Amino acid sequence: MKKTTIRSIILAMITTFALALNKEGIYEGAKKASDILQFSVLIMALFVIGIFFFYQKTKQEKLHPLKHLLAILFSFCLLIGESYEKVGSWNLVFSSVPLFLLSLLQGICYYFFFVRIFSLLDQSLEKKDSRPLEIKNKYLNKLIAIFKRHPFFVSLGLMLLFWLIYMIAFYPLVLSNDPSFQIKQFFNVRTKYMDYIIPLDDNVNLTAHHPVLHTLLLGGFIKLGRLLGSDNLGLFLYAIVQTLILASALACTITYLYKRKGRLRYCFLLLAIYCLVPMFPFYAMAAVKDTLYTAFIIFYVLFLLYLTETKEKKVTWKIALLLLLNMILVMQFRNNGVYVVLLSFPFLLYYRRKQIFSLGVVFFVALASNSIYNNVILPYFKIPAGSIRETLSVPFQQTARYVKEHEEEVTEEQRKAIDAVLGYDDLKERYNPTLADPVKNNYNPYTTEEELKEYFKVWWQEFLKHPDTYVQATLNNTYGYFYPNTHKWYLYDGEDYSKLITEDHLVDYHYNDLGSLRLALSAYGEAFPFIPLLGLISNIGFQGWLLLLCTVYILCSKKKKYFIALTPSLISLLVCFVSPANTYFRYTMPYIFLMPFILCYTKQILQKEEEK
Repeated sequence: MKKTTIRSIILAMITTFALALNKEGIYEGAKKASDILQFSVLIMALFVIGIFFFYQKTKQEKLHPLKHLLAILFSFCLLIGESYEKVGSWNLVFSSVPLFLLSLLQGICYYFFFVRIFSLLDQSLEKKDSRPLEIKNKYLNKLIAIFKRHPFFVSLGLMLLFWLIYMIAFYPLVLSNDPSFQIKQFFNVRTKYMDYIIPLDDNVNLTAHHPVLHTLLLGGFIKLGRLLGSDNLGLFLYAIVQTLILASALACTITYLYKRKGRLRYCFLLLAIYCLVPMFPFYAMAAVKDTLYTAFIIFYVLFLLYLTETKEKKVTWKIALLLLLNMILVMQFRNNGVYVVLLSFPFLLYYRRKQIFSLGVVFFVALASNSIYNNVILPYFKIPAGSIRETLSVPFQQTARYVKEHEEEVTEEQRKAIDAVLGYDDLKERYNPTLADPVKNNYNPYTTEEELKEYFKVWWQEFLKHPDTYVQATLNNTYGYFYPNTHKWYLYDGEDYSKLITEDHLVDYHYNDLGSLRLALSAYGEAFPFIPLLGLISNIGFQGWLLLLCTVYILCSKKKKYFIALTPSLISLLVCFVSPANTYFRYTMPYIFLMPFILCYTKQILQKEEEK
């Protein structure tokens, strides 16, 4: 028997054992084999056979060190993510020597498995792929001919055709909590957000907690609808505009892919994903600010990609003005959009150093416009900024977990400092490991600068005593962004929030009578993430992995310039790690909606040759 065969058998058996281990059962003191192993003997045998053939059919290639680091990172994510998903801590890995050793074994098996997958990817990219796209159906060939002449309009038209059923079923629009509160603010109705800030004028109930432009857009369409005789019609007009903007952004990715690379196969793959995967039409019909923000991020990434690939071309005034408008919209339709622009655009400035003046002016004007808007225009209209608590979810969660686990070590002086900022007496009861809202929503808006300084002194003191508690608090609130085997907060699929804006006859908002159709589409939307393989398109943890995978492969190649176009997605992923909610789909939309395009484009720039 060959050495490679023996090695494959051993790896298959050890990997299957590692996968079958029920560490939660071991952690809870289980002694029976049936409690320690989570698979039956038959299932384990099938796993051994499958993994054996996988190792036999794939070759071990020499990998770039970054790919080895990525394999280690993915392995660690699986170990830590499983532990937090099951017991809310890292105890399945670090609570005892036996569990640590078993976790180490699992990690090694995961590592070898990922290394082999990366080797397989390398082999795939090394192959020249010159297969033509052959379609015998004459009607499809006519459609392809039309697509070649008008890729944008064909893509846009087909998407709208497939999304039409959602627009009919969810007429006029899906209003969840946030946009419902925004509409109330537009009509100057007091909302909970006024309790989070110090008002500039007691007669103004609009705040910048949500993007003010988006709030005005929502309210403005309702006003337009009233002129036409129906609030519902106004909301539907908003839905049409939002759907057109999102669909146009996605159609632009297909158009850019075709015009820059001429790859029909991947263009049609993207089109199929955009038409059939439910997250796209569902969020097109959801009034959350993230939909338009995601569309503007897509346009921004395409701008970065174009300016990266046309380094020697002069930046025209038309491109400069469109880019400026796009950057302003990115910053105005989500409060953290400014960080995406601020941290990503300098990479382009460095790469196009010869045109740094023209691009630098665009960058400066965009940031200056954002600053004037937030610091001059909004205060002029007595619209207060959002609360600083929105940026402090991480330390607040760490403090809450510390109080929950080490309350007996909190001194009276420390208690007073925490109480002045967050309220102490019920802090440990309010602590939710995966959602910071119950803790941060109790932030005292009248906290002085001195009180905040005292709080952070206490925060630092407690960190020095129990740094592991702080690390665990952050991991517990973020693990879903790097662990594919968890799923939460996915769709706004028609739950009726209408009472938020229909009370006191504020807005006449109601669905049509197609409840059965809404139920069927909602069932498809909720079931999609659990469809084998296809469901990974909307899996938050897996999509984060794919983004890191594309980043590493580009950095390991000679096409490092394309890293520039990945920076907005990477920054959006990093923003998730300081967000208040774990595995919150809305926060991931700026990179998940882009990932099909990023994957196709990355494969093509790394592939040696493709079909034209």
